[in-house]
Amino acid sequence: MTNFISIFPLSIVVYPGEELNLHIFEPRYKQLMNDCREAKKTFGIPSVIGEKITELGTLMELVEITEVYDNGEMDIKTRGVEVFRILELVKEVPGKLYSGAIVNYPENSDKNKPVLMQKVIEIIGQLHTILKVKKTFSKPEDQLRSFDVAHHAGLSLEEEYELLGLFNELQRQEYLKQHLLKVLPIVAEMETLKKRIQLNGHFKNLEGFKL
Repeated sequence: MTNFISIFPLSIVVYPGEELNLHIFEPRYKQLMNDCREAKKTFGIPSVIGEKITELGTLMELVEITEVYDNGEMDIKTRGVEVFRILELVKEVPGKLYSGAIVNYPENSDKNKPVLMQKVIEIIGQLHTILKVKKTFSKPEDQLRSFDVAHHAGLSLEEEYELLGLFNELQRQEYLKQHLLKVLPIVAEMETLKKRIQLNGHFKNLEGFKL
């Protein structure tokens, strides 16, 4: 399917199923959100990387406008629906301040491999333990998929975008696993190094080597 959507380019990657809260302050996007509310229509968030709008993005639904301020700024809740590919940018939409795009929607396989997904979740847990951070998922572990955990895996913006461009769940799970297996030893070594630095200058309780 090919159609026209209004777009809200941002320097983030949003995934299908993700809940995203935003504060809207620019006149063009205040207009966009009001239009989405009145017409009950969706809009797209294409990622901006290196000051360029990328080819892929995520279609969003406006869930709720939680507050409107005296100056027209607003707090909104949105949710990702599906991945789109931009075929043509429409920089000027007649009568509107915001831009749009002609897009289509790549087929996306959600076939899951539970053992692989569990491995990904396990390594994310190890990473968070080393970093001393506590993150909770919005779903039970047996319902989690790659898009649900991607922001917890320490990916760069470019890597998050690469994941968005994989249209097969098994490929996405494998991508996350390989990334985590590469990052985990580096983070663990950094944590060990930090502890060594912190110990420097302190009294050490060490057992002597027996000849």
